Amino acid sequence: MKMFRLFSHTKCFFQAKRALQRPLWPAQFTAVVQRGSFSTTSVRRQTETVPSWPKDVGILAMEVYFPSQYVDQTELEKYDGVDAGKYTVGLGQKQMGFCSAHEDINSLCLTVVQHLVERSQLSWNSIGRLEVGTETIIDKSKAVKTVLMQLFEDSGNTDVEGIDTTNACYGGTASLFNAADWVESSSWDGRYALVVCGDIAVYATGNARPTGGAGAVAMLVGPNAPLTLERGVRGTHMEHVYDFYKPDLASEYPMVDGPLSIQCYFRALDRCYATYRNKIENQWQKAGINKPCTLEDFQFMIFHTPFCKLVQKSLARMVLNDFLASPSANTESGIYKGLQEFRNVKLEETYSSKEVDKAFQKASQELFSQKTQPSLFLSARNGNMYTPSVYGCLASLLAQYSAQQLAGSRIGVFSYGSGLAASMFSLKVSQNYEAGSPLEKLVSSLSDLEVRLNSRKCVAPEKFAEIMKVREDTHHLVNHTPHGSKEDLFPGTWYIEQVDDKNRRKYARKTL
Repeated sequence: MKMFRLFSHTKCFFQAKRALQRPLWPAQFTAVVQRGSFSTTSVRRQTETVPSWPKDVGILAMEVYFPSQYVDQTELEKYDGVDAGKYTVGLGQKQMGFCSAHEDINSLCLTVVQHLVERSQLSWNSIGRLEVGTETIIDKSKAVKTVLMQLFEDSGNTDVEGIDTTNACYGGTASLFNAADWVESSSWDGRYALVVCGDIAVYATGNARPTGGAGAVAMLVGPNAPLTLERGVRGTHMEHVYDFYKPDLASEYPMVDGPLSIQCYFRALDRCYATYRNKIENQWQKAGINKPCTLEDFQFMIFHTPFCKLVQKSLARMVLNDFLASPSANTESGIYKGLQEFRNVKLEETYSSKEVDKAFQKASQELFSQKTQPSLFLSARNGNMYTPSVYGCLASLLAQYSAQQLAGSRIGVFSYGSGLAASMFSLKVSQNYEAGSPLEKLVSSLSDLEVRLNSRKCVAPEKFAEIMKVREDTHHLVNHTPHGSKEDLFPGTWYIEQVDDKNRRKYARKTL
């Protein structure tokens, strides 16, 4: 690989453009995944000093946590008195997971981190960075990450960088980028980074409530990963807008402008896709490959998922982008057949066009079934998890294919957070799918996703409404023990044991 060029310190300011070839990180350190587990230490000292990037930085392991109870969306339609199919067909949702009063953002993250470390047989000392992406704020000062440090106490490891990152549903992606950048930086000490995304998505009674959900995802980041972050091809779009925001710090409920939020989502998708294509095409040109980047270059495409129907519309929108970027697109046959009337439309004028939406959803139906629909398995049954949403889609994808089927593929990822911040990037899947390989271990670790979903308890809409009212009434209540029973929690789940008169929260773990 090419050596990274770092600008040197020079005597004259104008000489700063001259670069010295030298590594940005200590080349004698490299993280290794041990055979059979991630146990003991992650560092091996090597004698070679050839400067290079850490190899294949990306996701080594994943863990998903979702609540132990859910409400059925068909039953919720009846309870809310809306037309049949409004939530199930119109939104594409089947079930919605939700938390009782015993769970908060801290307990969700404690649970998912504990599970990842235990299932991966990690040493707590092998983690050198831990960063949390969340928009579920229960304290304006104390970070969720600091609460997670109690898991490290017995190991004595307090040398753990990272802190919380917040911007609606984008914080998890920012944390993932930060973790990968840390591994590729001069600050890296050879240990793993841990990224935690968690949120509780709840809405006041009304049209938005069925788009809620809850959960957490933890990802282990380091070199030699089976899912590698492709370098240099991120497309990002950010702007100032009030589409979804939470100015009332005393409430869990957001303020939402639904039509505006969907428009912002589509605009961000258009901008990010254009930037991504430009960057990867430039890379290809330098390698002697002259071709446009289209949806066909992704074996899979996953999205942040507020609700599943929006994702289907989003894939159709990427097809629209490809169509408009190809002046010689064949409208007589193939995927663009019959779309000639849309040849000269402008992207910014199509956000609310039912004609464009319908035509391109129809044209992209097969691509959607192949590239995206498998990733919606968790979202359809658990709902919107906010920051973990797109990574729940990644876990769903990995859970439904074998390592051999995934090997060598490119997974496109679109992450969106209101307000707004959005990025498109891609993951390259390792070619090695043999038994015992990092890819095979990662896929195997997620194979129980459906079994775990099926083990949840279905709660009647009336009971669900009662629990939501308790959460609302006790959101910032001091000197209390959470109401209701904790017996329905999954074994191994962390929960709130008590909130004292100074609003200090004490947590305990349900026995396995």
